[in-house]
Amino acid sequence: MCTNFSSTSQREWFERKLKKQVPSNYPAEAYPGFEAPILKAKAGQIEEVISLAQFGLIPAWAQDEKIARHTYNARSETVQHKPSFQGAYRERRFAVVLLDDFFEPCYETGQIVRHRIQMKSGEPFGVACLWERWLSKRKDERHQTIDSFTMLTLNADAHPVMNKMHAPGEEKRSPLVLTVDQFDLWLAASHVQAQALLTGAYMPELISSPAPKERRAKAPSAAVQSDTSGAQGSLF
Repeated sequence: MCTNFSSTSQREWFERKLKKQVPSNYPAEAYPGFEAPILKAKAGQIEEVISLAQFGLIPAWAQDEKIARHTYNARSETVQHKPSFQGAYRERRFAVVLLDDFFEPCYETGQIVRHRIQMKSGEPFGVACLWERWLSKRKDERHQTIDSFTMLTLNADAHPVMNKMHAPGEEKRSPLVLTVDQFDLWLAASHVQAQALLTGAYMPELISSPAPKERRAKAPSAAVQSDTSGAQGSLF
């Protein structure tokens, strides 16, 4: 799973590559409930602009935002069938979140050491996502809408870097990392093409390095707090 990443600090690089403007008002590090820049599509039609969305998907049918505590990651093997994600997947609301790196706990030394995961090339990259637009059901709110997203993850038991992350005995998982040249392949993919990408066969090489964190970033008061237990029910 992935609960913490660095939203890209290289806005100009992405703007040159994607020929689209990247917003600037987002936190440097993101946790569930934080906003991050995403490039999104619906039914294969890519949006003209990159916008901000909340990390932790809120399905259109949700009564409130609390479900996002459990929906920041979606398992690629079951995403088609889980109620929280199947609508976004069916409608091909595919997205890519723009980032410089992400963080995972490594147990290789016998102790928990926070590691930074990056592309071996050193370039910024993206992670394949699903996105959703939620309209508040509360009568006391005036047309509140929230765009949100979930990162797609896949089994990483055989991955040379990601199989060192997380506790011994746990299934190893990795976000589906995409190079900037692969963004359109994901965003415009048919369901058949999406399943081929979700195997992870085309993921770029990754590297990791220790990145201990002295102090965790404080979440905005309205942010949904991260549930890092990894426990997910039938909806997710």
